[in-house]
Formats: sequence, structure tokens, C-alpha cells
Amino acid sequence: MKVLFLIFVIAAPSLCATECSAFDDVVSFDVVSYGATGSGQADDTQAFVKAWKDVCGATQKSAKFVIPQNKIFMLQPLSLKGPCNPATIEVQLEGTVIAPKSIGDWKFLNEERKWIEFSDISGIVIEGGGVIDGQGAAWWNSDDVSMKPTALHLHNCKDGILRSIHHMNSPRNHISVDMCSGLEISHVNITAPMESPNTDGIDISGSSNVFIHSSTIQTGDDCIAINSGSSFVNISDIFCGPGHGISVGSLGRNGDDARVENVHVRNCTFLGSSNGVRLKTWRGGQGYARKIIFEDITVVGVKRPVIIDQNYFGLLDEKKSAVKISEVSYRNVKGTTSGERAVELSCDPNVGCNDIVLDHISITKEDGGESKASCTGAQGTCFLCNPIVSCLSNLHLV
Repeated sequence: MKVLFLIFVIAAPSLCATECSAFDDVVSFDVVSYGATGSGQADDTQAFVKAWKDVCGATQKSAKFVIPQNKIFMLQPLSLKGPCNPATIEVQLEGTVIAPKSIGDWKFLNEERKWIEFSDISGIVIEGGGVIDGQGAAWWNSDDVSMKPTALHLHNCKDGILRSIHHMNSPRNHISVDMCSGLEISHVNITAPMESPNTDGIDISGSSNVFIHSSTIQTGDDCIAINSGSSFVNISDIFCGPGHGISVGSLGRNGDDARVENVHVRNCTFLGSSNGVRLKTWRGGQGYARKIIFEDITVVGVKRPVIIDQNYFGLLDEKKSAVKISEVSYRNVKGTTSGERAVELSCDPNVGCNDIVLDHISITKEDGGESKASCTGAQGTCFLCNPIVSCLSNLHLV
């Protein structure tokens, strides 16, 4: 018996070096221990799948999925699913993960075009200072947007954290948040060339209690887009540009019943983006976008800084219905525009936009000239606005 005990004591440290940190409530699984090479050439997908199986099935309160530094892991489309046993799962992304470089080399799991997906997981934390590189250049010239894959998809995740990563060059949108609640995203750096189409930074749909802050997003499309089914979304301290700004929508495509409410965007800076802060809804849509606040916004050389577009595409004969826009405030928006119009409010003639408030707007042209505003179908007030917004009640004009 003493001999057996001695053997166990000697063997235990080597086991813990691979799978556990101690005899406690935390256990770690390193993908290299499951056969991942980290060469940047070999397919390491199955090593990630095997490691995730043990992470998700661990009996400890907390489990770590370790992607070590100084290595590059090439991955095919990968679905890492829960529910999992540990209350907290920490994905330590310290190295670099890359997608296949050529379109023909991709091996999709099904018709859904996703590269890396985390789904049905509570208490997930993704962090570590590593890199996610979608190597999307080969996809950007494709005209069929539906065929382009999303790089990182978070589906039905609760009480999660995504922070301190660099995400670059997705074939399509970089991060998709779908049917999640209690999610915080911070200190992420998302980059793609200005001319890369459809490369949204973060897309949110069907989600609530989402907090995004302290991040830099520079892509070829929306820095952040808030889509139907989303509520209680708080966005702050974002640097956006190049890109298409921070958008609510588009909403109501193909007559959809879209609903977005309780969105707060504050203390954000836009540099050289095509848009600043905007709402966009399709003609013929239904539902509502309401209780939305944009405040403490700085725009520098932004082509269209403030936008409500209730006529975003759609057929002309569909204009009898529209997504209802109400209780929208733009407060303390200042800076310069590279375009002619600093403020554009284009509301449906039948449904209109109600309870619109512009408060302390000061936007001039880059060359120092006066900017303009266009306004149709909107009802509300404009307090200390430059430029003057004609269809609103202007108070104390500058």
C-alpha cells in the first residue's frame, strides 16, 4: 500500500501540469496537450474540439480552456457548445487563431456560415490578449453576402465577458451577439481595411443587458449595430473609424416586426467614418425603436454625423407601414463634418418620428463653414442646435 501511495504522489504533479492547477475548484486544459501544433499550417481544429469536451464536462466550479501564447492555431469552422458543468469557463486566448486563407480551404459544419461559435454557455470569459484573425481578404470581393462567414458568434450565452483581444480581418462581421443576456465586451481592438465590405465590428440581435465599452473599432462597415429584439444595451467609450458608425438597425426588412428599446450610447468618438450615430429602418417594416439616447458624442471629419432614416430601402408602395421611432435623444454632439449635412432626419410621412430631442448640437464643416440640416416628418425639439433643424421646435438658436 505504501508503494502505491508513493507512486500516486510522484505521478500527481505531472497530471496536474496538463489538466489541473491543484486539488481545488479550478481545472485547466491546454489545447497543445490535445495535439494542437500551433504551427499556423496544420489543422488544429480537432485538438480544440477534444479539449473543449473535457472543459465543458469538468466537475470543478471553474475550468480554463488555454490557447497558449507564441503559437498560431489554424482552425476550420468550430462549434463549442454547452451547457457545461463548470459555473465559469475561462477561454485564455493568449496566442493567435487564424482561419483558412483560401475560400476553397474552408470546411463548413453546416449551412450556417460561422467560423468560431460559442453557444448555450453560462459564465463564459474570453480574454488573454491574443489575436483572432479571420484572414477575410479572399471573401471581400464576393457579391453574395450570405455566403460570407461570421468570425466569432456568441449564441444564447449568459453572464459572459469578452475582453482584451485583438480581432482582425473577418470575412464578414467580426463579432455576432445573438440571444445573449448579461454580456460585457470591453478593451477589444477590432480592425479591418476601410474598403472591406460587411465587416461590422459588433452586431447585437435578440439580446438584453449588453454592455460594450472601452474599445477601438476600425472596419469597413458598422462599428456596432443594434438589431431587432435587443434591449438595455449600454455602449460607452468607443473609438470608431473608419467605418459606418454606431447604428440602431437596420430594422424591418421584408416587413419584419422589429423591436429595439432602451439603448444608451455615450462618450464615443468618431473619426473619418461615413456615419456617426444613426437609426435606420426599412420601408414596409413594423414594430418600434424607442427610448434611445446618444450623448457626449465627438465627430471629427464624419460625413453624416446624426441620422434618422425611416426610409432605408424598401419598395415605394410599402410606405403605408414603417417601424415606429420615438423617444430618441441626441445630446451634446459636437465636432466637424466632411459632408454637407450634419443632421439628417428622414421620417416616414405616414408613421413619422415622435418625441425626438436634439440638445446642444454643434457641428461645423471641416473647412470652418456652416453645416446644414435636412428634416422631414419628425416631431420634437432642438435646443441650442447648430445647424438649425427646421422641422423641430428650435429653442435658443445658436
